[in-house]
Amino acid sequence: MKKDDLKSLVSQMHKELLNNIDSQKEVNKEMLISYLTDAIKSIKKIHDDEIDSIEHAKLAFTNAYKEIAQKSISSYKHTNGKFEELSKLHKMTLDEAKDHLIDIPNITEKFDEIQSYMLEEVEKANAIISQLTHQIKELEDDSNLDALTKVFNRRALERYLKKIMQKGSLKHELYLLILDIDDFKSVNDMYGHIVGDKVLIFIANLLRSTLRDGDKIFRYGGEEFVIILNRITKEKCQEITQRILQTISTSKLIYKDNSVNVTTSIGVTKYIEGDTPDSLIDRADKALYHSKERGKNQLNMEFTNGH
Repeated sequence: MKKDDLKSLVSQMHKELLNNIDSQKEVNKEMLISYLTDAIKSIKKIHDDEIDSIEHAKLAFTNAYKEIAQKSISSYKHTNGKFEELSKLHKMTLDEAKDHLIDIPNITEKFDEIQSYMLEEVEKANAIISQLTHQIKELEDDSNLDALTKVFNRRALERYLKKIMQKGSLKHELYLLILDIDDFKSVNDMYGHIVGDKVLIFIANLLRSTLRDGDKIFRYGGEEFVIILNRITKEKCQEITQRILQTISTSKLIYKDNSVNVTTSIGVTKYIEGDTPDSLIDRADKALYHSKERGKNQLNMEFTNGH
């Protein structure tokens, strides 16, 4: 692993550790040890010279903080709800006391103090919830990984393609695949969105197990994935794409009492010198359209000028 990669990992770990500490009301040594232990485990899993594993290690550090932040939000929301209930109860008690002949000034004063204190606590809790929610949003915006499937996201794809285009000509052939889950809306309608999410995770895992270590997987949006196959021939690209189609169509996701089987359609294109990210994706998208139009669960290839 390069020196810059190591520095990047340490910086990420340090940043998330400080955010973690700042977000907690009470922090002890055991929490610090637990975080550092998780960080060490993440670093040990990194394979040298693999960007994917470095990015996933960074996400592990980020998730460690996000998980604590999410728990804090849940805790504060629960506390906030209790305070609001008590606040309403005390207000009702005060109103009833003021409407009757019995009016003990000392008791009323104490109730007023409690009411004021609880309202202050509710405002503090709301402020913390807002702050933590904003911090989590920032973490997600900065990440190059899709939060659900843990493959690269669309932002990472745009950066990667931009970097490729800057090189102009490539020594080796590069192919871009757009994969779309067939009739995905029907899956959501039949089983619900939770199963739909499980299917997306399932597909991402199948792609990881089917592709080579150097191939890159991106969640392009919704039920679409983009795959980059580098240093490969047209024949080998077709072979790998057919294997993807077969693996997915013959695999079943078992979730609770549901057995879900899906197929995919794939559009394939090759990088040509002078391509822009848009022109490359547009060709693959056109090939994907032909796969859908011709019966789904198949691949079609589109090169320059429709050939």
